[in-house]
Amino acid sequence: MNIKRLLDCPEFIAGDGTNLRELFHASKGDFKFRYSLARAVVKEGRVSKPHRLKTSEVYHIIEGRGRMHIGKESSKVGPGDSIYIPPHSIQYIENIGHGDLVFLCIVDPAWRAEDEEMV
Repeated sequence: MNIKRLLDCPEFIAGDGTNLRELFHASKGDFKFRYSLARAVVKEGRVSKPHRLKTSEVYHIIEGRGRMHIGKESSKVGPGDSIYIPPHSIQYIENIGHGDLVFLCIVDPAWRAEDEEMV
């Protein structure tokens, strides 16, 4: 059984400026899946940097309020919302609430630095 405890996963600042803790990554264990899973935090009043991935991504909002931007579209998001981000889409999220905006990021296939571009 493979259980990851959030606080045992090192926190770091991702390229888009979010506080990230990587929980699972397909290439970092004996897993039978191809995705990566991370927990992200955007602090109150902050915005992630616009970027795009060559791969698809899903955000699942756990707490807080945000505005998700994908291409020329934007929408308010909150707890329980899941957002599909198509490959090659310029994306960023802003925290428009009080407190942290916390969400899960699922990247499929698993995130790789060479698949991400800051714009």
